[in-house]
Amino acid sequence: MGDPSLTNSPDAEKLKVVPKVRVGPKESLFADKVFRSFVVLCALAIMAVVGLIVFELLRESRPSVIKFGFKFLTKQIWDPVAEDFGALPFIYGTLVSSIVALIIAVPLSVGTALFLTELCPLRLRGILSLLVELLSAIPSVIYGLWGIFVLSPFLRVHVEPFLAKYFGWTGLFSGPKYGWGMLAAGVILAIMILPIIASITREVVTAVPRVQREAALALGATRWEMLRMAVLRNARPGIFGAVILGLGRALGETMAVTMVIGNRPEIAKSLFAPGHTLASVIANEFSEAVGATYLSALVEMALVLFVVTLIVNALAGLLVWSVTRGMPARALA
Repeated sequence: MGDPSLTNSPDAEKLKVVPKVRVGPKESLFADKVFRSFVVLCALAIMAVVGLIVFELLRESRPSVIKFGFKFLTKQIWDPVAEDFGALPFIYGTLVSSIVALIIAVPLSVGTALFLTELCPLRLRGILSLLVELLSAIPSVIYGLWGIFVLSPFLRVHVEPFLAKYFGWTGLFSGPKYGWGMLAAGVILAIMILPIIASITREVVTAVPRVQREAALALGATRWEMLRMAVLRNARPGIFGAVILGLGRALGETMAVTMVIGNRPEIAKSLFAPGHTLASVIANEFSEAVGATYLSALVEMALVLFVVTLIVNALAGLLVWSVTRGMPARALA
């Protein structure tokens, strides 16, 4: 029977077993079916949106594809009056401005990520991380306005004369100094893709096991040797994926580039010269397109940009996954 005093004690209340609420098999099965249907519809909605975009691009670009064929990608002529179109100057401007952006942004992004993960004091880590993420939240039109009123005059007065004086022999820094052009577009893009590359690089570097860092330091390696051999070597595929993901953002950027690149459909060796990109020409001329061929040519450029961006982002995701394996980043502490 037991001691009756125990049944009235406060400890006896804790020993009481709370009855379990059982859900009937029919109710559980119905809830499971509802949840499954909901998540399947969410996934199908994403696939439907992408499919509709591809369908519309293919349908609207068909007249241009039939008329120009593969020559559309290799011709330099862009004459709306004669309805003779070629996308080569715009492809060239897109690639050059993106490459310039990567040359500037990659060292800064990797250095920022390494400082935040390995060297930054804990008090400053949160503040600096917030500032880096804030760069990605600024609208592109704000970057464009800053480029017009601040960056372009600065490049015209200080940077471009210096580059022309000491590196003009390369041909990349010659000609009139406007302040806007390929160089200005590359700098704007570098600032815009810096938070993307830095954030992903930070996650990839954090995912490298701490044991490898400690092993390198235990063998007598300096901090730089530890970062180079134990961290960067293992995180190299993921960092490369972050770079390609930043390239995907640079390829598709529209407003900021349109405001500082000069918008001239020509192929020039000098980075001081104005240019055009696939995204900027679509933004500039789509509302003014008259005639089915003109409109179809612009849509075909959108299709080219869509395909290139899709391939670049898929490759970047694969490379990042090869390092992180889909696991959350490990804490440094």
